[in-house]
Amino acid sequence: MDSRLQLLTDWVRQFPGLEQAVAEPVSGDASFRRYFRVRKLGDNGQSTPLIVMDAPPEHEDCAPFVALAHHWHQHGVGVPDILQEDLDQGFLLLEDLGDDLMLGQLTPDTADNLYRGALTELVDIQQLTAPAQYPLPAYDSALLDREMALFPDWLLEQYLGLSLGNSERALLETTFAFLRESALAQPEVTVHRDYHSRNLLVRPGTNRPGVIDFQDAVTGPITYDAVSLLKDCYVQWPEENICDWLAFFRTQSAEAGLHRADQETFRQWFELMGMQRHLKAAGIFARLCIRDGKQGYLADIPRTVGYLKTASARQPALRHFHDWLTEVVIPAIEQRIAPVPEQP
Repeated sequence: MDSRLQLLTDWVRQFPGLEQAVAEPVSGDASFRRYFRVRKLGDNGQSTPLIVMDAPPEHEDCAPFVALAHHWHQHGVGVPDILQEDLDQGFLLLEDLGDDLMLGQLTPDTADNLYRGALTELVDIQQLTAPAQYPLPAYDSALLDREMALFPDWLLEQYLGLSLGNSERALLETTFAFLRESALAQPEVTVHRDYHSRNLLVRPGTNRPGVIDFQDAVTGPITYDAVSLLKDCYVQWPEENICDWLAFFRTQSAEAGLHRADQETFRQWFELMGMQRHLKAAGIFARLCIRDGKQGYLADIPRTVGYLKTASARQPALRHFHDWLTEVVIPAIEQRIAPVPEQP
C-alpha cells in the first residue's frame, strides 16, 4: 500500500460507519488527483458508496474545489456534496454520483436528450455568481495566450519535432491574436472550463448530468463550455447535430439574459472559441504524453486537430493558418500518430 493510500484510509476510518472502510480505486485524471470508493455502513446494515478524493497538497490546491462545490451545490447544480474535508492533507469525502460517464452512454438514440440536459445545466452554471470566499479568476488575455502557446511548445516542437521559423511564429501570433480578440469580445459568464463527456455523469431519472472536475472554473466567454461539450475532444458528432444543439443553447442562454447575439454572431463566437480550446487541448495531450507518461491521450490529438482544420477552413482571415495546418502540421500528425478524421 502506498503511503498516501494508507493516510487516506486512516483518515476515512475515523468517521462513523467507515471504521472498516477499504478504499477501492475508481479513477485518476489528467492531474495528480486520484479517486477511491468506500462504503459507509448504516444502522440498518445497508452500505452507502462514497467517494474519497486524494489531492496531494504539494501538487493540488483543494480550496477552489471546496468553495465551488459548496456554492454550486447550494444553488442546485449537480455537483457532489462534500461530506468531510481535510485541506491540510488533501482529502475530501464526497457524495458518490456513480460511474456512468456521459461518454459511455452516448448513442444516436440517447445523444439528443443527454446533450439538451447538459446544455440546460450549463445555462444554470453560467448564471451563478462567484462564491463569496473565492472570486473566480478571469479568462484574460494572458491565460488565453498561455493556453494557445501549448500547441507550438508541446505538440509541434517537442512531440512532432517541427522547427518553427520566424514566418511560422508570426503566423501563429496573428492567429492567436484573432482568436483572443473574439474570445474577449464575448459576454462573460461562469465557465466550468472542462465541461465535456468525461466530466459529466448520467444520473437515473433525469437528463441533467452530475458535474465533476470543476475546480478550474473562471469568469470568461459564454461559448467556451458549449464548445467543450459539442466539439468534444473524445467524441465527434455530425455537423447537423452540433448546429441543432448550439441553436438550443443560444436560445436558452439568451432567455436567461446572458447575451443578445444573433445566430450568425453566436456561431462565429463558437467557431473561434473552439479553435482556441482545441489548440490548447492538442498541446495538453502532447504534454501529458511527454511530461507525465500518459500516452493514451495521443489518440485524441487527430480528432482535436481535425476540429481545427474544419473551423479554420470557414474563416477567410485564417486562410494562411489553414493552409499551413493542412500542408505541414497534419501530415506530421498522421505520420506520428494516426489519420486526422474529416467532420462527419
